[in-house]
Amino acid sequence: MKEDMVKLISAEGFEFVIDKKAAMVSQTIRNMLTSPGGFAETEHGEVTFPEISTTILEKICQYFYWSLQYASGKETEFHIEPELTLELMMAANYLHT
Repeated sequence: MKEDMVKLISAEGFEFVIDKKAAMVSQTIRNMLTSPGGFAETEHGEVTFPEISTTILEKICQYFYWSLQYASGKETEFHIEPELTLELMMAANYLHT
């Protein structure tokens, strides 16, 4: 995997390969990938989330890219399905996004 990419793995084992810059929107992921000490996440550019479902992790990845676009001045709406709201809020809180 390229150095500028990161693999995020859901509870079900589904893998999302996204730009490292997008993943860095999350303070938690940023800390996991940049901490000194030879952590597996830092070494391999992979982060596993045993508590985050594939559906929620996919929405989080979409949010990371949306957030980068928003920060660069492109103001668009980010749609969240009502049935995902609670689980998404809990994951966002954990990820500090």
